[in-house]
Amino acid sequence: MAPQAPDQDLKDDLLEGEEEHHDVLEVREINIDFRKILSDLRNLDWSKVVWKNVILFSLLHVYSVYGMYEAIFVAKWKTLAFSVVLYFMAALGITMGAHRLRSHRSFKATLPLRIILGVCQTIAFQNDIYEWARDHRVHHKYSETDADPHNARRGFFFSHMGWLMYRKRPSVIDKGRRLDLSDLEKDIVVMLQRKYYLPLVVTMCFVLPTVIPWMMWEEHLVTSLMVAGFLRYTLVLHVTWFVNSLAHWVGSKPFDKNIYPSQNPVVAYLSLGEGWHNYHHVFPWDYRTAEFGGLINYNITSLAIDLCSKVGLAYDLRTVTPEMIDRRIHRTGDPSYVPVYAKTKTK
Repeated sequence: MAPQAPDQDLKDDLLEGEEEHHDVLEVREINIDFRKILSDLRNLDWSKVVWKNVILFSLLHVYSVYGMYEAIFVAKWKTLAFSVVLYFMAALGITMGAHRLRSHRSFKATLPLRIILGVCQTIAFQNDIYEWARDHRVHHKYSETDADPHNARRGFFFSHMGWLMYRKRPSVIDKGRRLDLSDLEKDIVVMLQRKYYLPLVVTMCFVLPTVIPWMMWEEHLVTSLMVAGFLRYTLVLHVTWFVNSLAHWVGSKPFDKNIYPSQNPVVAYLSLGEGWHNYHHVFPWDYRTAEFGGLINYNITSLAIDLCSKVGLAYDLRTVTPEMIDRRIHRTGDPSYVPVYAKTKTK
């Protein structure tokens, strides 16, 4: 994602705003092929499986199923409302904080906003900001190659969550080490969170979401933990993962038809605006990650950044001009596509 501090000395690295093109794009269909699944399992190098994560994810989903039962039949409406608030806080911690601010530097934020986004990203529990941004920069720089942490060429499940249960390839680790991450290392919020991540994430993601409903409106502790803790956490995880998986498999490609990332409205709606993925991989430095922000375009994250900009918490918002979009459409995309700004002009 740009600007992702590209190392200009590495000749094989992609420059800011460029995307790895593939000569022949494979046809991707989401289907369940049990024979292929069994074949992949037989050929899997089981020594590289991260069994701790396999066990933890398995338990998490078991608890989440029980959390769904609790949410439907047991939980108080205040607990459900509280869980929704936590969902949006955690999601914005990822989309606005770890993604658009820290990974792409598509806008700048004051210290109070950086702290707020750091807290929200901690609630999301998706590794610390430093690691999240590093892996994401590598993903954009080497998208769908052996150096991509969640390379979708290795299958839908791998790009969705399997990559977290399997050891990284040496090329992923090597490219991550060669990135310039000095901007993250100079951010006191990022480094403090990284230093105290374990106690912070346990407290913010599980302890407080469990204790607050119990203390404030006498919710049962188990119900609080299962609904506001495990179920909410699991939902945010899968929505984030859909950007890596579904938005690389299904959707249109009006801006660059030679890459896999696609425009996926469903993912955009669920992830607060992160599903316009073909645009985002073409113009990764645009703070909107889409042609337009706002509710009408399923881009709540951009709306939040705009609101923060109006009150002075965010500034130096980076975007692209309509002319740049037009040129890219005609150079690598679908010339028949009418950009959103052109549609609004004709109304």
